[in-house]
Amino acid sequence: MRWSKSELEEKASISSLVSHPKGNKNPVLVIHGGAGLLLRKNSSPAQIELYRDALRKALIAGNDVLQSGGQAMDAVVAAVTSMEDCPLFNSAHGAVFNVAGKNELESSIMLSHPPPSHPSVPASRKGFSLTLLTRAKNPSQMARALYLEPNLAPHAFLSGEAAETLAAKVGQELVQPSYFWTEHRWREHRRGLGLPETPFPPDAPNSGENSPYPPLDQLPTGTVGAVALDSNGHIACCTSTGGKTNKLVGRVGDTPSMGSGFWAESWLERKRGLWAKLCRMAGKNAQTEHAVGISGTGDGDYFIREATAVSLARRMQYQRQSLKDAADGVILDLKRAGGMGGVIALDNKGNIAMPLNSTGMYRGVIDSRGCPKVAVFDDDVLE
Repeated sequence: MRWSKSELEEKASISSLVSHPKGNKNPVLVIHGGAGLLLRKNSSPAQIELYRDALRKALIAGNDVLQSGGQAMDAVVAAVTSMEDCPLFNSAHGAVFNVAGKNELESSIMLSHPPPSHPSVPASRKGFSLTLLTRAKNPSQMARALYLEPNLAPHAFLSGEAAETLAAKVGQELVQPSYFWTEHRWREHRRGLGLPETPFPPDAPNSGENSPYPPLDQLPTGTVGAVALDSNGHIACCTSTGGKTNKLVGRVGDTPSMGSGFWAESWLERKRGLWAKLCRMAGKNAQTEHAVGISGTGDGDYFIREATAVSLARRMQYQRQSLKDAADGVILDLKRAGGMGGVIALDNKGNIAMPLNSTGMYRGVIDSRGCPKVAVFDDDVLE
């Protein structure tokens, strides 16, 4: 059977999914608040509920942005900011201490597509990272702000006082280091070094413990992160951390290491088979767009060695694995290498994955229905 060119063009346009795949246009947000040695036997119901409630608040903060038509970039920062401001999580206000008793913060942001709201940002500027911050109130907001300023901060990665000075020029809030001090983090820092837990440092706040329960994680290596899919079909990820308890001064982890603790990108897959042939004959696009975003948490040194986040994307792109299989695969690789942790991942069809190889990971998801679902331990069901 032979078709004329006009017939081929008509057939090629029957399904826009072939030439212009729409994916899932319903917004989705997935978050994590860190993975580690979370022990149910050492946790009270009230303590667990405290974390679950904090996760729900972060999901609602990000979802409010998405449901108002906002971009994935802004939704993930809203969700991460909520966790940064909560002393329960190892980021910003609840950050752990390094071996010298100081807080050194890290953050990152990455997008699958350039932000429609900022056409001056070049497509090649995929993301931005920060490390060794000591005064950034919200490192996630700082990463976003500098990402959107390619003339002011043309690089992909900045650190320390220089980064904070630049960020202050675009309105980012800097605070005194004492803002990050929390009693439970200070005590675990001192215990880890075999030192007395008291007295507290002179600049410690006098308000007493601002978290009514100690963190569930008995071996703090956690991070907070979010991945969002917006109504444009674009994906963004944002990650923020205080790093590992009693890390060496100047240590850089996976959170700001592009491809290790975070990744987001889109790519085109050439279609195969009869419909692809028909499209090409009719001069139509015979490619399908895929996109994915990833945020990791756990022992960052292993995420760096394994290039965990970008490896997940490459499994999807080159081995054509599903999101679930790719995510499970990189977490298995991490375990084989001796690393502990988990990832959250989201594709442009709205599929999510949250594999972990530790005893728990604070995690949650919310979609266009607006009902946040969260979990803590490895055998928990999202609810």
